[in-house]
Amino acid sequence: MVVRLRLARFGRKHAPFYRIFAADARRSRDGKHIEVLGHYDPIPGRDGNKHLGLNFERVKYWVSVGAQPSDAVSKILKTVGLLPSAPKRPPPQGKVPPA
Repeated sequence: MVVRLRLARFGRKHAPFYRIFAADARRSRDGKHIEVLGHYDPIPGRDGNKHLGLNFERVKYWVSVGAQPSDAVSKILKTVGLLPSAPKRPPPQGKVPPA
């Protein structure tokens, strides 16, 4: 069984709220899940910040046993620092940048 870390959409129209959870990759987006790992509110609050809550120990556990995060969850985990970001590539040698 392939486990994915993904988002499930909750909330009402034009006011999304997401839960981050571990689920079988063959299940639908809002289908049966194994474990809820956190929540994410993409709409900034009065303080101007997007709210995120994660159970760091459980996320580390699922990643260590081979769970694959979706693209959106991997971006969230990289900003938090749980996943390493891709190394920056140096510019190619010998090419002159256009003026």
